[in-house]
Amino acid sequence: MKRTRHITRGLLARWPLPKLDPDGGKVSRGTLLVAGGSDTVSGAVTLAGIGGLRAGAGTLQIATTRRAMPIVAGAVPEARVLGLPTVRGELAPAAASAITRLAAECEAIVLGPGSQAANLARAARGPAVWVVDAAAIPGFAKLATRPPHAVLTPHPGEMARLCDLETAEVIERAPDLARETAARLGCVIALKCAVTFIASPDGALFESTAGNHGLGTSGSGDVLSGIIGGLAARGADPLQAAVWGVHVHGRAGDVLARRRGPLGYLARELLEEIPAALARIR
Repeated sequence: MKRTRHITRGLLARWPLPKLDPDGGKVSRGTLLVAGGSDTVSGAVTLAGIGGLRAGAGTLQIATTRRAMPIVAGAVPEARVLGLPTVRGELAPAAASAITRLAAECEAIVLGPGSQAANLARAARGPAVWVVDAAAIPGFAKLATRPPHAVLTPHPGEMARLCDLETAEVIERAPDLARETAARLGCVIALKCAVTFIASPDGALFESTAGNHGLGTSGSGDVLSGIIGGLAARGADPLQAAVWGVHVHGRAGDVLARRRGPLGYLARELLEEIPAALARIR
């Protein structure tokens, strides 16, 4: 079994992100699609989308419910925002086909933030990197054919449902479960516990102790998914995007804990810290 590698700034400096063309403009940094949300939860796709831009994605598209669309468009003027079919306030089954079509023009997709649509994972097809979050995770696991490049970002409760275990057992067995699930599903798993474990299908395992308990706040996971998606859009492979993304998210939380206090900072405040956290890795 491969050893667990602790994520440090030095490790990341020796594993740099793909070089960007300084003259390439936004096109060279890829397009990120964030798909999810509901009529009553528009903030999740907003946080994920801005997180992706802060991580360096060149272009952003957000697909959400038609009722949430104008709210999201006003909150993220940098994005192209599209409205998808809805049933009782959630994305309808027909939304999955629309997302698949949009994804064909994108380098990375964040799927699921803020949505309870059980069938949303049916959208996950094609060669792009898929970052799968929230209610889309169990649907993704049930797909007969899964895309070759994907990152799942479960918290312990979501992992418990995915593995048919109690949450306490997930926390106790987190590193082994991350490895086992990554191998079983053929994708990267970022299991978000007090220590976050990132596992790849080939058995590689990383652990991150960056961050603090203040990150356990509404919307924080959406920001993380967006960071991972943004790094993937600009060229990082799924494992590198997840490892870098978890570290940057944690370090952003550490900065806010020192500046504002260990509890009470907001997920949207993390967004401002992402570029500096990335720049400190050299």
